[in-house]
Amino acid sequence: MRVLLLCSSFNGLTQRVWLELRRAGHEVSVELALSPEVMAEAVELAKPDLVICPFLKERVPARVWQGVRTVIIHPGPPGDRGPSSLDWAIAEAEPEWGVTALQAVEEMDAGPVWGYRMFAVPAEAPRKSALYNGPVADAAVELALEVVAKAADPGFRPVVVEEGAAGVPGRLRRAMRHADREFSWEEPVEAIVRRVRAADGAPGGRGVLCGVPVRVFDVYRGPELAGMPGEVAGRCEGAVLVHAGDGGTVWVGHVRVEGEGSVKLPAVVALGELVAGVPERAGYSEITYDRSEGVGVVSFDFYNGAMSTDQCRRLAAALRYAVAQDTRVLVVRGGEVFSNGIHLNVIEAARYPEMEAWRNINAMNEVCREVVACDRQLVVVSIGGNAGAGGVMLGLGADRVFVREPVVLNPHYRTMGLFGSELWTYTLPRRVGAEVAARLTREALPVGAAEAVELGLADRVVGGSRVEFERRVLEYAERLAVDASYGGLLEARRRGRRVDELRKPLEAYRVEELAEMSRDMFDDRCGFAGARRAFVRKEPAVVTPGRLARHRELSGASWG
Repeated sequence: MRVLLLCSSFNGLTQRVWLELRRAGHEVSVELALSPEVMAEAVELAKPDLVICPFLKERVPARVWQGVRTVIIHPGPPGDRGPSSLDWAIAEAEPEWGVTALQAVEEMDAGPVWGYRMFAVPAEAPRKSALYNGPVADAAVELALEVVAKAADPGFRPVVVEEGAAGVPGRLRRAMRHADREFSWEEPVEAIVRRVRAADGAPGGRGVLCGVPVRVFDVYRGPELAGMPGEVAGRCEGAVLVHAGDGGTVWVGHVRVEGEGSVKLPAVVALGELVAGVPERAGYSEITYDRSEGVGVVSFDFYNGAMSTDQCRRLAAALRYAVAQDTRVLVVRGGEVFSNGIHLNVIEAARYPEMEAWRNINAMNEVCREVVACDRQLVVVSIGGNAGAGGVMLGLGADRVFVREPVVLNPHYRTMGLFGSELWTYTLPRRVGAEVAARLTREALPVGAAEAVELGLADRVVGGSRVEFERRVLEYAERLAVDASYGGLLEARRRGRRVDELRKPLEAYRVEELAEMSRDMFDDRCGFAGARRAFVRKEPAVVTPGRLARHRELSGASWG
């Protein structure tokens, strides 16, 4: 079937829908909903059998849905309407939520239902971004495939749902206002965490820290500790510990100081001198090390997968420590997002962005070098969340790469105006071959987990929840540590590294990549500064990238 995806952005959820529909054999094109005229023109050019809107904040023009069956994937259960569905679900502690496929009609989110999925919401408030990229995305992918199947059935008719009818859980909810996102440190920890997580990753909870109005993100319950609500009690690894109203505390990982031009940053970086005298206090850790049955596990979980210079240096130090231990297998495990490479927000906010970018990529290279050069253990990389750019390359130096089934990889740099580093010119061709490596970095398209294994980017796909995935990877590593073939595998790793080093040293790859990156970062030859600024400041796209809009490529139409 010929399918057109209309979307507000080509985000992780939309990428998963795009990948799964293509894998199912459908012809899929994408158009960003930049204006009613652009959407209508896209339909005229693509001549789709079906339009699906997996992530759309804009209204679909009447001339589109009146001419072609158009289905909206809405992040709420049947009957739910409004633009802040997930925000309200978390804020009001809904025990169950859903995703619904609706036919587009004049009134937004009010059309007949093509299908829906329900899922349990954790009792502990989830981050909105985690809910969206987890169960919501899973349901959206299932529904997109179901919608295409039903569209091929001439006898199918969507079901009209009346709000308030028996068995209809949803209702119309207004858009959340600024006041709905405000909180006071006088409130209990649970209330603060829930309010902030209902707005994380955007627009954030609204509060005051150190006398400064801020948007708050990335919060966790801290220890019981007496103190004045709102007072900063400690700092650790970029986060600050803040007293709350019930004798508890809240770890705040990221904030954005209110004001024009400000960006979301690690709390210690954003608050700067205001927290310079605050004492260090343990209890918040982005990086941990554990041992189990001959296996060492380095786990890291960086907010949104962005890795600053400081975070990279700490991770490299953790890997060096792990390699020095008397274990037989090293597992390198990422978090909710595995990694997206260098920290664009920290770079953009730096006094000299070009120099900070340079420091960051050099620190990131040290992390990748530790994975590639390890010769004391076999290395298993556990990718349980999405990864992009240098975050993909980070894992490629391992002996085994495991990816969780819903994961989307973006093994390229071109859309950010960078040549890339992280030793990719060594590890990527070694895994997938020079021809495929050139295609992946040139086309700059997402890759699903199954395709990653087929290409050689990864070795095995594992299903289940993130907890189940991590358990199964650890069990594999424990079996590998006692396997009779272990000695031969480790010697093969060492021998292969020696042969490759004689052919061309790792340092040569690093130097050549950095020579290219210096032109991108300091001379801005491919628009890194502008692409970075647009990403960090969430500037709206002005055109649908040609690599996505196949209907325009085939028709020869303008991208503008």
